[in-house]
Amino acid sequence: QVQLVESGGGSVQPGGSLRLSCTAPGFTSNSCGMVWYRQAAGKQREWVSSISTEGSTSYADSVKGRFTISKDKAKDTVYLQMNSLKPEDTAMYSCGTPTCIYCRGDVCYTVINLRGQGTQVTVSS
Repeated sequence: QVQLVESGGGSVQPGGSLRLSCTAPGFTSNSCGMVWYRQAAGKQREWVSSISTEGSTSYADSVKGRFTISKDKAKDTVYLQMNSLKPEDTAMYSCGTPTCIYCRGDVCYTVINLRGQGTQVTVSS
């Protein structure tokens, strides 16, 4: 079963930085657009950033200029570099893919709307 696993969350002071990672342990991915979401306590999940299969990126206005999404094909990992963090960035951050092909050896699976469990980011002084 393909699972997305996020890591890199933690507690930082305002103005600090964190880098989140997202990977599917044991699988290699093909032709995947990836997305980062976040959900603060008591609020709806919101889209944060996306990276397409071709590498084009997009960001929510609230994080534009501060967050950077990237993909390391060799490590099959998607990152979210978060700089100049603000208390309002506090949330559970999760990664996802609208559709992707994951392979383990010769066996491949097509997943639709897969999302990880998330990693907590807390920004406070």
